[in-house]
Amino acid sequence: MQNVERPSPEISRRSLLGTAGLVAAATIGAAAIGPAAAQQAKPVTTTLSSGARRKLGTLEVSSVGIGIQNMHRNFQTTIPTRSEMYNIIRTAFDRGVTFFDCAEAYGPHEGERILGEGIAAFRDQVVITSKFGWDVDLVTAERRPGRISRPDHIKLAVDGMLKRLRTDRIDLLYQHRVDPEVPIEDVAGAIKDLIAEGKVLHWGLSEMGLKTLRRAHAELPLTAVQNEYSMVWRGAEEEVIPTCEELGIGFVPWSPLGVGFLTGAIDARTRFAEGDIRHDESRYSPENLPHNLTLVDVVKTWAERKQAAPSQIALAWLLHQKPWIVPIPGATQMPHMLENIGAPSIQFTPAELDELNTSVRAIEIKGQRLPDRVLQFSGVEAREKA
Repeated sequence: MQNVERPSPEISRRSLLGTAGLVAAATIGAAAIGPAAAQQAKPVTTTLSSGARRKLGTLEVSSVGIGIQNMHRNFQTTIPTRSEMYNIIRTAFDRGVTFFDCAEAYGPHEGERILGEGIAAFRDQVVITSKFGWDVDLVTAERRPGRISRPDHIKLAVDGMLKRLRTDRIDLLYQHRVDPEVPIEDVAGAIKDLIAEGKVLHWGLSEMGLKTLRRAHAELPLTAVQNEYSMVWRGAEEEVIPTCEELGIGFVPWSPLGVGFLTGAIDARTRFAEGDIRHDESRYSPENLPHNLTLVDVVKTWAERKQAAPSQIALAWLLHQKPWIVPIPGATQMPHMLENIGAPSIQFTPAELDELNTSVRAIEIKGQRLPDRVLQFSGVEAREKA
């Protein structure tokens, strides 16, 4: 691991999150940025070693990936600078990241264009993912209600992905959400055809029902499952992760930092603007936030103990849960990305991990992880094949 001087507090740390639109048109406490926040900044390791690799099934990737979702538009509804997003992607690769996560729904289509441009110079040295399944118009990119996973549509959607990503194959293709009207066996059949054509190399599911997971894997072995999982939401521990372990499927947690919650940039006075999904997540509502910040206090305590950033503790915790877990934190600011990829350098002894797990699991998070309008699409089962 290469240790480098940390960025200046004026541009580093997640304190910027509180002033760059996190609370646009809302109220925030003055403590989100200032000397106290700056003093918490810690030296970070910002290069993944050549040995910092993990296996998702047979697919080898860097132990921490990069999520592209917000590179076209932040949670806070601001628009990141496109050239800087390319710079973050390329710098991540230079620092050892080989796993980049995207989807046709991000933008829609714009996330794939950003990723395709960003990796053009080193495409053959990285693993890229995309996802199908939401009803996104193949030409106009209009996002319509519902899901669509008919085999003919999947194949056309993949052709569009390949053009936007500037590549001839997608290393890992996920069904973004289960279409309850299409048997998963039919979806697997379409993926088999795409694999035979060389357009897809591996496949996976996201936020699926457990019966659908087993049926899909029996039809065509899955490489990875992508679900929300972090210290903030540990529901995947109940059945999804044990099932993945049983079947030999890798696990990719999305929102591994709880949409910024575990970075330490949010306090009890933070309020989220309309259009920021956290505005509608009851776990971050004014009545629940003070209680849930008890978890952040735990993370900050361990950050001091390990001379690390809170985000690194949260990501390192995930990495220590299973050797086949690969988190994909997003980043639209360079210091945040560099901080995130330093997480594999944080090690816990078995006793420390037991202590941290006990502290984390003793805190019951109040509120739902997603708004009802979004949560209804998780855990869905595909129709049985006639």
